[in-house]
Amino acid sequence: MVEPPKDCGTSPVAATRCGFVALIGAPNVGKSTLLNVLVGAKVSIVTPKVQTTRALVRGIAMAGAAQLIFVDTPGIFAPRRRLDRAMVGSAWGSTQDADIAALLIDAEKGIDDDDAIVRGLADIRKPKVLVLNKIDLVNKPVLLKLAQGLNERATFGATFMVSALTGDGVADLKEFFAAQVPEGPWLYPEDQISDAPLRQLAAEITREKLYLRLHQELPYQSTVETEIWKELKDGSVRIEQTVYVERESQRKIVLGKGGQTIKAIGAAARADIAASIEHPVHLFLFVKVREGWGDDPERYREMGLEFPKE
Repeated sequence: MVEPPKDCGTSPVAATRCGFVALIGAPNVGKSTLLNVLVGAKVSIVTPKVQTTRALVRGIAMAGAAQLIFVDTPGIFAPRRRLDRAMVGSAWGSTQDADIAALLIDAEKGIDDDDAIVRGLADIRKPKVLVLNKIDLVNKPVLLKLAQGLNERATFGATFMVSALTGDGVADLKEFFAAQVPEGPWLYPEDQISDAPLRQLAAEITREKLYLRLHQELPYQSTVETEIWKELKDGSVRIEQTVYVERESQRKIVLGKGGQTIKAIGAAARADIAASIEHPVHLFLFVKVREGWGDDPERYREMGLEFPKE
């Protein structure tokens, strides 16, 4: 019998791995930006406004034989309203189901706003990783001192220094996660980048454009819902969305003089949605007043949040 060459067909097949990584931290530390870089596509909206992310957003990335499901969570802060409590509760809850909890810190700001979060990590019985973000804005001695101080206050299995904006250090972080998640079958197809329904993704994109356009004028009492999603015979998609606000004065702001503001928001959203779904999009936006939507349980279910009873 002729033996096969030793380098032919004898290499072991790498075991597949799959796991959840919860990205937690204060508002505006760069969680959504980091998620998008890790996934390699836009799956979470990004704006300069704090508390932009409302519900859990899951982005899926492949790293060799590992499938990583990153969970972008709402920023953790001192809640004041019912919606605030739902968002913060959702963020902490995500760590209970994750295989790894990654705490993001804005290295430029330090830990003043993150003190309560660091203390809260003591109750999380999962492997924890410290990620210092925005390192391109901070000198190395400051970074080292910040990392040392945080590691003295909490137990982290590893510390990484990255810039989500430039991508510096992100590849090493992703490789680490791939090695740490447990062995197991993949939960999603290899080419899937998010578990969010397209209707929800489209609504989030429009909400992003709404915030970017009106961040100084429109308060947080606004939301966007996709009412109609119809695939047409020519391959394009007709999407009808409603922007809900709480007062008539807010509706006028969103519409703008002669409808110019809503037209600009629609044009920007249409371009991003079309790029995301890789199909031409016909987007129609409507603006309606829905008083007290922030106290409506149905609206929380639409956003994937648990409705706080108090």
